[in-house]
Amino acid sequence: MDCGVPFCHQGCPLGNIIPDWNDLVYRDRWRDAIDRLHATNNFPDFTGRLCPAPCEGACVLGINDDPVAIKAVEYSIIEHAFARGWVTAQASATRTGKRVAVVGSGPAGLACAEQLNRAGHSVIVFERADRIGGLLRYGIPEFKLEKRLLDRRLRLMEKAGIVFQPGADVGGALPVRDLQRDFDAIVLACGAVQPRDLPIPGRELRGIHFAMDYLTLQNRRCEGDAVSDAEFISAAGKRVVIIGGGDTGADCLGTAHRQGAASVHQFELLPRPPDSRLAENPWPQWPDVFRVSSAHEEGGERVYSVSTQRFVGDGAGHVTELEAVTVEMVRENGRLDFTVVPDTAFSLDVDLVLLAMGFLGPERRGPVEELGLTLTARGTVWRDPNWMTSAPGVFTCGDMQRGQSLIVWAIAEGRSAARGVDLYLMGASDLPAPL
Repeated sequence: MDCGVPFCHQGCPLGNIIPDWNDLVYRDRWRDAIDRLHATNNFPDFTGRLCPAPCEGACVLGINDDPVAIKAVEYSIIEHAFARGWVTAQASATRTGKRVAVVGSGPAGLACAEQLNRAGHSVIVFERADRIGGLLRYGIPEFKLEKRLLDRRLRLMEKAGIVFQPGADVGGALPVRDLQRDFDAIVLACGAVQPRDLPIPGRELRGIHFAMDYLTLQNRRCEGDAVSDAEFISAAGKRVVIIGGGDTGADCLGTAHRQGAASVHQFELLPRPPDSRLAENPWPQWPDVFRVSSAHEEGGERVYSVSTQRFVGDGAGHVTELEAVTVEMVRENGRLDFTVVPDTAFSLDVDLVLLAMGFLGPERRGPVEELGLTLTARGTVWRDPNWMTSAPGVFTCGDMQRGQSLIVWAIAEGRSAARGVDLYLMGASDLPAPL
């Protein structure tokens, strides 16, 4: 390895020791490579498919060339290891007698649960949905993460001693107070599932849906659930507009293609990113450049610098048209704003609108409300340096306290919170220290 200082470490929230396992693969030492990879990442089988690879944006080779394909190497290591039976259940040889409840089974909750189980604590993961996996199960489309791969990892976790309890609405039918009575610590990893709405004229029309409602129903059908046609949101034969240019919007785009949409437009408020780094975006910062996902390669039209102003419907109350304008991004005194470009108003015929504009934070209903948890100015759950919330013995991690973010941040925070819980319960911890 000739990179000198490996800035990929700086780019990776998990602190993956990337040069080591790159070199081990080069030397055909695959068993050592998976051990090195698992030392910092509980779920490379997920990140190798879903992570946007900020490590590659910080790769030294990226200064003047294409970076090392780190994500592809990671994917190859974990699948090589699974194929040879090297990935096994990791349980602690001793038990502490302490019981921990983890609420939420997304990547943060699962990572936290696995680390706590390895520390010897008895862990039960509570999930409101009917299946375990959180956004991995119902938010990420099947074409990006086949659920058999999620189940493969969950089976190992169960074999290691972790108990999963789906259909448990903590803060609803199951009061948090009951968990406080029965467990020595609680970890809240409930995500940031409150969607950002678009309160403009016509929003009440039928045919306008939040992206996560759309994706969840499709994933349920892929799981074999009996979702009725009346309940299902289908893009088949429809003119679709997706409002939001991020990963969730791309997931909607790929799903709409698979359902047989007549046409798909994806709107983005921001201007089109440049093809290469600008001077104000130097290496090793994350490169803010134009990207094309697999869903975009399949078709659809991406429209930048556009703001939707109004929805128009027919006599039956269904959306039929969208009115929008072109906007220009301006920065004044460090603040970002958008101004309408004169004479740029246009309309577009539409049958289905999907709102994929991000998330505002965790739901207030449930554990946040029941425990009266302190929130940050951003509306996320406040926590101290040891990952504890304002309620003693109740910890938090992932999007619930960070806000909408990447899968690698979720796993990293789940690992860090687990160490915080272990310190709280035992006074010391052998779990890896947070970055």
